[in-house]
Amino acid sequence: MTAAIQNGAAKLATFAHLIDGRSVSARDGQTIPVLAPSDGKVFAEIARGTAADVDAAVAAARASFDGAWGRMEAAERGRLLARLAQAILDNAEDLAALESRDTGKPLRQGRADIAAAARYFEFYGGACDKIHGDTLPFLAGHLALTLREAHGVTGHVIPWNYPAQMTGRSAGGALAMGNAVVVKPAEDACLTPLRIAALALEVGFPPGAFNVVTGYGEEAGAALAAHPGIDFLSFTGSPEVGALVQKAAADNHIAVTLELGGKSPQLVFADADLDAALPILVNAIVQNGGQTCSAGSRVLVEQPVYDAVVEGLQERFAGLVAAPYDADGDLGALINARQRDRVAGFIARAREDGIPALAEGRIADNAPSGGFYVAPVLFGPVPQANRLARDEVFGPVLSILPFADEADAISLANGTEYGLVAGIWTRDGARQMRLARAVRAGQVFVNCYGAGGGIELPFGGFGKSGHGREKGFEALYEFSAPKTVVVKHG
Repeated sequence: MTAAIQNGAAKLATFAHLIDGRSVSARDGQTIPVLAPSDGKVFAEIARGTAADVDAAVAAARASFDGAWGRMEAAERGRLLARLAQAILDNAEDLAALESRDTGKPLRQGRADIAAAARYFEFYGGACDKIHGDTLPFLAGHLALTLREAHGVTGHVIPWNYPAQMTGRSAGGALAMGNAVVVKPAEDACLTPLRIAALALEVGFPPGAFNVVTGYGEEAGAALAAHPGIDFLSFTGSPEVGALVQKAAADNHIAVTLELGGKSPQLVFADADLDAALPILVNAIVQNGGQTCSAGSRVLVEQPVYDAVVEGLQERFAGLVAAPYDADGDLGALINARQRDRVAGFIARAREDGIPALAEGRIADNAPSGGFYVAPVLFGPVPQANRLARDEVFGPVLSILPFADEADAISLANGTEYGLVAGIWTRDGARQMRLARAVRAGQVFVNCYGAGGGIELPFGGFGKSGHGREKGFEALYEFSAPKTVVVKHG
């Protein structure tokens, strides 16, 4: 998977594609430097994939689907996925260190991500032989039934914020249904997907079932999205790129699952248990430096407890520290300089707009100057019309907005183009159900916040957050198609 090469005066680890069971360099030999967000230094290289590399990966996947992988019984696929889950756990510490160094997130978060990646493969391994068709009432003398069949070759364009988890979440469900996969991770963070695919080979996956091509989105990612040899596409990323991906897939008349981010609200009512809510409100925006599609980036607070919530958040924000990944701070560096500058731009604009910064964390004294750090900031009250209350920041920036009553809360919660996740904090059972139904979000958590939820919970959104569902059994339905069979038996 890796090799040490001489690059000027420094030796760098090189991570090649994994295609057809082999570690292969880019067809034209080009590479991309890999920077550690914690210090901004290059520590490895990845292959710079192009359309030619994607062609090879899709061809390998097709041959595997038409061959050993496609003919494999569902129970045996399940055993292989379970073995892969165990292999990930057996290598958990090395994978966590790789994940955290590659993304900048604290090491404890890297460990949690690797455990979650293993759980995805474990869950989908157990589900392989449990997706059933139906028998349908039909004409006399006929038997009508449905089967669920794999699409064939599926493409997976995954983001940089949770590369290990996203590999399990996206590829795991597709593999469970018998598809052969081509994964294109983001160029900023693709080392653990490569390692997981290599472990799949080690535990017995046939060559070509699980391929990974690295490279830039506009090169390898675009080539995969537009490839006529894939039968289904899963994309997680920005709404702007998601629109391009969907248009490219439309030319080949293939279906697409899109998960495109959010501006998720947490609604705190006067009867809420604030001692339980406050630490979760903070964690939901600080986790992974706020670089989470389901981050709880807006806290909507009923006016009678507005001051108490502000005070509690101020106290917690003041103690937050952004630190290098191996220092295990409250959050790490952001993924790259572009993302750091984007988040810093939101903060600067909010200050220019006169929105009070109620509290700020700090960057650790030992944080390298070349790292991509942003200290967490709490702003409020934020006007609903301000971009800070409407646009996805994707960083450790929390907006707090007061509301007067349930109707006002619903209006604010639904006042963005997104609809991914929401949290509701109230002891009133009737209100819990009213709000859960009224808030437009793919997942609603009451007196808790799952930041995307568990492996078993269907995940996806409305509006600008995309369409289709991943996680749970719903993902298996996305990664397969029903076939109707009618037999006339007289």
